[in-house]
Amino acid sequence: MAEQEGRDAEAGGDAAAAAVASHTSSMQRVKVYRLADGGKWDDQGTGYVSIDYIEGSKELGLTVLDEDDNDTLLMHNITSDDIYRKQEETIISWRDREAATDLALSFQEAAGCSYIWEHICDIQRNLQFSNLGALEVGPRQSSESLEASRIMHSNDDSFRSANGGEFRELPPVELSNLPFILKTVLEAGITDQMHVAELITQDIMFKDRPSAGGSHMSGRQAFSHAFFAERLCQSQDLWLSGNFSSLCQNDFFPKIVDIFRMCEDLENIDDLHMIFKLVKGIILLNSPSIFDKIFSDEFILDIIGALEYDPEVPRVQNHRAFLKDHVVFKEAIRIENVSVVSKIHQTYRIGYLKDVILPRILDDATLASLNTMIHSNNASVISLLKDDTLFIRRLFARMRSSDISMESKRELVLFLHEFCTLSKSLPLVQQLRLFRDLSGEGVFEIISDVLQSQDRKIISAGTDILILFLNQDPNLLRSYIVQQEGNSLLGLLVKGMVTDFSEEMHCQFLEILRILMDSFTTSGAHRDVVIEIFYERHLDYLVDVIASSCPPRSLSRSSSNSVHVGGNAEGHCIKPEILLNVCELLCFCVVHHPYRIKCNFLMNNAIEKILTLTQRREKFLVVAAVRFMRTIISRNDDHLIRHVVKFNLLKPIIDVFVDNGERYNMLHSGVLELLEYIRKENIKTLIIYAIESFWDELAIFEHFGSIQAFKLKYQQYLESAEPRLNASVPDMRKKAEQRGLEKEEEDYFNEDSDEEDSGSGRRAKHAQNQNNKPKSKVPNGSEADDTDGASRPKSAGLVDYDDDDDEDFNPPPKK
Repeated sequence: MAEQEGRDAEAGGDAAAAAVASHTSSMQRVKVYRLADGGKWDDQGTGYVSIDYIEGSKELGLTVLDEDDNDTLLMHNITSDDIYRKQEETIISWRDREAATDLALSFQEAAGCSYIWEHICDIQRNLQFSNLGALEVGPRQSSESLEASRIMHSNDDSFRSANGGEFRELPPVELSNLPFILKTVLEAGITDQMHVAELITQDIMFKDRPSAGGSHMSGRQAFSHAFFAERLCQSQDLWLSGNFSSLCQNDFFPKIVDIFRMCEDLENIDDLHMIFKLVKGIILLNSPSIFDKIFSDEFILDIIGALEYDPEVPRVQNHRAFLKDHVVFKEAIRIENVSVVSKIHQTYRIGYLKDVILPRILDDATLASLNTMIHSNNASVISLLKDDTLFIRRLFARMRSSDISMESKRELVLFLHEFCTLSKSLPLVQQLRLFRDLSGEGVFEIISDVLQSQDRKIISAGTDILILFLNQDPNLLRSYIVQQEGNSLLGLLVKGMVTDFSEEMHCQFLEILRILMDSFTTSGAHRDVVIEIFYERHLDYLVDVIASSCPPRSLSRSSSNSVHVGGNAEGHCIKPEILLNVCELLCFCVVHHPYRIKCNFLMNNAIEKILTLTQRREKFLVVAAVRFMRTIISRNDDHLIRHVVKFNLLKPIIDVFVDNGERYNMLHSGVLELLEYIRKENIKTLIIYAIESFWDELAIFEHFGSIQAFKLKYQQYLESAEPRLNASVPDMRKKAEQRGLEKEEEDYFNEDSDEEDSGSGRRAKHAQNQNNKPKSKVPNGSEADDTDGASRPKSAGLVDYDDDDDEDFNPPPKK
């Protein structure tokens, strides 16, 4: 007995000595600094820091003992709320809430700083997981605490290779190891993240603990926090001892799913929060191979279930219930290919996770990867469907069928719309081939039928499909329109433009007509024919739509030139937005088809009808009319300019400008810009016409620089015309005299000498006839002076030619 007691005492002494040695080795020499009020760091002394349970508490903290007298220099409780910073390699600093100041530890060695830093991170992480911080275990001796901490640290090192920078393997997927797996996932750098992702997904062998000896947790009791710390330490001891069986790494996700289901059955919220963080961290590894696993049919619902337990959200989310009960996969037409259906489901789940579950958590890189997966899946689905000729034919045959219900027809049109929209995921060559195949199958006949429907949603889908075709190859639609007869698709588009749908759809019809008649694209016979059809059948209709929607206005035109406003256009209740789009289309036509539009406007008085927009109450329509006139004048076409002057078409523009008064708005700016353009382009006819016809109205705006410059330009024309007039009068008279003398001499020599007296009488009579002719007048009404007297014969009256450009000028009387 005595010998046995001696051996026990000796063993106990050795254990104590080992504990003391271990304790000493874990203490690091540091200097303690406190931030003073002046912003300077005060040295509080030098000592040794250790991590141990705070005396009288169950919480771990930092303790610094003076190296000389073992007095306590610092005692700090480590909490999950404190923010610690590691500066350079040897300093750890933080904000101490109790002392209300900043503290810092300056280590003698960088290795000691790293050692304490890692333990602080471990303690904070465990506190956040609510696994170690909430354990109801009694206080331990400091040597036991440090030993357990050292085991945790050594276990982390055992997962790395000899160079300390690369992970060899992951610990077994068990609840007790989840904190270490989570630490590995969250703290891995960019290089380590790639390797961790490979370890999670590849088929390598890792080691698992044996089930014998009671070390394996049994059933529901395995989740008891009372002995979780002991189980953790035992697990690490077994790990280090090498007593393991082999399992394949591809069991990672099945084991995670099993642990999640078990925790959910037990309503173990703390561990469910930890699983949420682990799943989130795995997703943020941004690995395509991991995404293939978690978005598979086998795991996706459980992964989404794990993401329902966000610790930052007060209530558990119900994503799985929504996906099961409310999300319904509708097949407008049955898809036989199982791979296509699987891709469609996976794409929806990726989008749901990206947009609903984790929108505030995903970083830019992961978000881009998920978008890439969606794009790739879409391309795969469209590629598989377009290569299935039988599927395309069944789709169009069903859409042409007269036996289907309106609801089925609507779903088919929406399916076709989505099919064409997703085709943008394909390469450009494949997109063009697909659209040509759809055109050959009769897609435009389907769209023509859709545009005659009363369902606005499928009409909008039909216009979207047409825009997709036009952006790809406009000639596909143009060739179809050229081949049509009667109520063509072009007519449906024009009618749809003036039909009261929604503002967005009006813009769609406008865009389609613009692309069809765009003269700046590659020329072709089909485009020219489409333009010809539009001008022959539909332009007058659009002009009459504007005229019939505006109150009648009597412009300065003779009664013989007046036209009946209204025509065969529909109704007077056209929405202002529709009128604006029609005006925009007409401006487009003026720019792109100047010759055709000029002939139509001059023959049908369309400009006057369009200018009736100035009588609308909506100011943006009045501005649209000003913009239309600006577009007409910008063509600098002599025929159009003479047409404007002849029918006094600037009057409605000037009238609305005067009515607008001094208000500074778009109308004010638009009219001033129009006048400024006329002045800068030196359109002499319009300048003279505008000043002489409307200066009484414009005079009140003379303080504007644009009006002053416009009037000055007019005066310059008058001044430049006077010298030319004065210089041309003597020359013209001299030439007239010469012509008269030549005529008299010719008559004299043509007469016989015997008839000299009678000849003289005839010359006297000729001179008298010339003197009896009325005097000519210049345009301003003054008579030309007869400076040579009545005795000199004249061949013709004098006319004041101001300038060649003014020959056709015939300004209307002032109003």
